[in-house]
Amino acid sequence: MQMKLTACFSIKYIYMVNKFAERLNELLQEREISQRCLAKAINVTSATVSVWSRGIKQPTADNIIAVAKYFDVSSDYLLGLSDI
Repeated sequence: MQMKLTACFSIKYIYMVNKFAERLNELLQEREISQRCLAKAINVTSATVSVWSRGIKQPTADNIIAVAKYFDVSSDYLLGLSDI
């Protein structure tokens, strides 16, 4: 039973990881904002935004909030938990 729960959690985590990168890229393209501009606005490096957008690394909770505020969307939206 424990292994099934772990496997399910891992799949959901992978989905959220990919969804964040997908939503970030969509927002950047739709609003014609560069990774460099976003990085400057939320006080991280362009390289940091780049690894987020490629799904290589995940932002901290504080950075998820900063991105959500910058784009005026919810953190749930960024994580793929909501479509609003």
